Amino acid sequence: MCEIYVKADPILYEARSRSVRIHGVVTSLRLENLFWDVLAQIAARDGMTTNQLIAKLYDELIEHRGEVPNLASFLRVSCMRYLSLVAGTADEPAGAMPARPDRHLLQ
Repeated sequence: MCEIYVKADPILYEARSRSVRIHGVVTSLRLENLFWDVLAQIAARDGMTTNQLIAKLYDELIEHRGEVPNLASFLRVSCMRYLSLVAGTADEPAGAMPARPDRHLLQ
């Protein structure tokens, strides 16, 4: 059963740091390569760069919650929710992400 997981290319779970500018402030984020790939996929789908997507998610989280206690963890969870949505397995409470993967996630 675990073969599908343990045979993953190690490059996917290698962590990489990137500098991201959010409102003129440079911050460093460390995520596994797979998460950077998923963020790039989401950004491309919505016609943005990865940095633009991260800034937009940051702004929306600030607007909704008032703070961002752990941006890297939030981005990992966002990636997982996106992948669940695309796979059609997302558990969606009212007001959550759109039910159809062909719709833009950031509106």
